[in-house]
Amino acid sequence: MAYLRKLYCGEEKHCIGELRMEKSVFFKLCDKLRSMGPLKDTWHCTVEEQVAMFLTTVGHHKKNINISFHFTRSGETVSRHFNRVLFAIGKLGPEMLRHRTLDTPSKIEGNPRFDPYFKDCIGAIEGTHVPCNVPSRIVDRFRGRKPFPTQNVLAAVDFDLLFTYVCAGWEGSAHDSTVLRHSLEHPNGLRVPEGKYYLADAGYAARREFLPPFRQTRYHLREWRGNNRPRTQNELFNLRHSSLRTTVERHLGH
Repeated sequence: MAYLRKLYCGEEKHCIGELRMEKSVFFKLCDKLRSMGPLKDTWHCTVEEQVAMFLTTVGHHKKNINISFHFTRSGETVSRHFNRVLFAIGKLGPEMLRHRTLDTPSKIEGNPRFDPYFKDCIGAIEGTHVPCNVPSRIVDRFRGRKPFPTQNVLAAVDFDLLFTYVCAGWEGSAHDSTVLRHSLEHPNGLRVPEGKYYLADAGYAARREFLPPFRQTRYHLREWRGNNRPRTQNELFNLRHSSLRTTVERHLGH
């Protein structure tokens, strides 16, 4: 209990350093999960401790044995509560991952580089590969472009750097377009409001809801350094497209 009090009742810097969030945010999260129902205080373990174990694990990529030592709990207890919190966090998805507004983003509105050409754009999508641990019998399915097993994760991000959709769990060998098709067909998948669209990279096909750049044309911002100005309409479009889409790449840590 002394360790827990120091963790989320002590100094702000300790809470941010260990749990990756401020104390007020941590307690709001715990209250939210408790009121929703999936998480409850047990005889020996409060919701706050359950969430703290979960956040320490994912925030620092800790193993079960490390969390067991720091929180003085058995490995079985740590694993059980981790899965319960993970399930509860998943229930927050529909409420937390959504568009706050469908108005023209402030990054675009009034900017002569983007407005009115991208006025109906609400963000960008990107596929990223996240390291994962899977059973040896299926590890080959999770080997793709990386030398280690990964999940192919599809994310949609708005221009305020907020996630509006995430699809995780696909094998690293799965193509980005396959993950996107699944997300669009799933009952609780990605929904693009009528008349709006996301920016996408050249790995996706052009369609009403997704706008990729022109292929076989300069695109990445590093290719425009110096005096390499656009020479054609397609190059100008790709330059503006790339400038906007870097939002999602920056948010995913590329």
